[in-house]
Amino acid sequence: MAKIAAPIDVTATPEWKALQDHHDALMAGGISLKDWFAADPERVPKLTFKTPDLHFDLSKNLVTDETVKLLLDLCRAAGVEERRDAMYAGEHINTTEDRAVFHTGLRRPKSDIGTYIVDGSDAVADVHEVLDKMFAFADRVRSGEWKGVTGKAIENVVSIGIGGSDLGPVMIYEALKPFRTGPACRFVSNIDPNDIAEKVKGLDPETTLVIVVSKTFTTLETITNAKMARWWLLRELRASGALDDSAEREAEAIAKHFVAVSTNLDLVADFGIDPENAFGFWSWVGGRYSTDSAVGLALILAYGQERFEELLAGFHDMDLYFQDTPLEQNVVALMAMINVWYNNFFEYETHAVLPYNQYLHRFAAYLQQLTMESNGKSVRWDGSPVTCGTGEIFWGEPGTNGQHAFYQLIHQGTKPVPADFIAFANTANAIEVEGQDVHELFLGNFLAQTKALAFGKTADEVRAEGTPEWIVPARCFEGNRPTTSIFGTELNPHTLGELIALYEHITFVEGVVWGIDSFDQWGVELGKQLAKQITPALHDDEALAAQDASTQALIDFYRRNRT
Repeated sequence: MAKIAAPIDVTATPEWKALQDHHDALMAGGISLKDWFAADPERVPKLTFKTPDLHFDLSKNLVTDETVKLLLDLCRAAGVEERRDAMYAGEHINTTEDRAVFHTGLRRPKSDIGTYIVDGSDAVADVHEVLDKMFAFADRVRSGEWKGVTGKAIENVVSIGIGGSDLGPVMIYEALKPFRTGPACRFVSNIDPNDIAEKVKGLDPETTLVIVVSKTFTTLETITNAKMARWWLLRELRASGALDDSAEREAEAIAKHFVAVSTNLDLVADFGIDPENAFGFWSWVGGRYSTDSAVGLALILAYGQERFEELLAGFHDMDLYFQDTPLEQNVVALMAMINVWYNNFFEYETHAVLPYNQYLHRFAAYLQQLTMESNGKSVRWDGSPVTCGTGEIFWGEPGTNGQHAFYQLIHQGTKPVPADFIAFANTANAIEVEGQDVHELFLGNFLAQTKALAFGKTADEVRAEGTPEWIVPARCFEGNRPTTSIFGTELNPHTLGELIALYEHITFVEGVVWGIDSFDQWGVELGKQLAKQITPALHDDEALAAQDASTQALIDFYRRNRT
């Protein structure tokens, strides 16, 4: 492998210094969104952006025209455009693993076949070969042609994976529930046996299909859960009299009720799954960027080919937007750079994502892996230490649930939290109660929160309401709490694809600015390795003696209390 070129140290550039000076001047002069809006009638139009399905209002962020210019200067100085083009071309920008980063190829149309050669192979042709295989399989299951071992059609799917093999599919499945036309899906990820016990509860094994999602088919949690699912299936089939104890009949049951998303066909076969029913993906697809690959097989089963293709088209439209739109009009680049502005110059450590749509209740959890596994790094892509803070802490909850939980801190706390508010003009479940459109009531909250956070409430405004003087300070809101509003027409597969790709590319831009490899995840490995060493110590004295004092004490508690 050739020597890796060092990333640009943005903190040593004139562009970084210009931003720091600008920040200091803003702080010295006092930031007032209320004054900025009053002084510039064009502020909203200048900071409004549009992608095919989404409307963005960035006007309530702590930026001026000068801020935007300086942020984009830094974006160019960091080489974001060049590295973006390298990623889109399938170059090996995942430096620590010497891999291409080509998840954008997962959603390229068939017309791009022959255009992108990655690691010596026609990547788009490879993608569509797997997609066609998945679509054909899904048609067999959805039509009832695929039968279980007792001749019954599949009604439920259990998808077993973890991390990127779980969070994305779960989030999308929940988000698109109004569009489901196929089997219901349940997802198992945690190695805690309580997870799979609850997920298979009430299922009929004769009508259940299990998908095991593990590229290497060696992921400890996934394979352990798959073995538990196999044990459950065989036990229940025997108990109902649907299966005898013959090895041949057991093998038939596994073959008809288990499929795999994996490239390790030998281990797939060893498990009992027919390798013909294994769907692969490639080393250039990182786990948290893989939900639109074979990892999303459960989604095709639940929603069908047409809806999945709409999802892919949404991803692709955002890919094209990010690639083709000049930085000055590029909302992806600007949202990313505003995040850098808050993280590195204001030193705000967290970022809230607040969807005003209950179907997006797993979106923040999905973004936690996407952003924090990608950019939670303290070394740059050449192995040198980072020169600035990296990795925002992402979190959030949907809608008015959050308002009655943590919005108090966002409004009046001492730790400012930049936030993205997401809503849709239409709902899948329109209901009117006593003449009130409930969705409009919901959207009223969405609009009110960003207004309150931006403009606050002064002491004089509180006094004018007749509030006793001693309580006036408690009812003041200082405002200037930054938010971005993202508005869509409706939450559908295409819109969701755009939304996911938006945050993928925001994460990418931030990583380039910070000079880190956003596509590896070595931080998750050490704990996994230690777990393999420590687990025997739970019952083996010799292994226990090799542990540190704290671990020994915790294991002693376990031994004394295990029933």
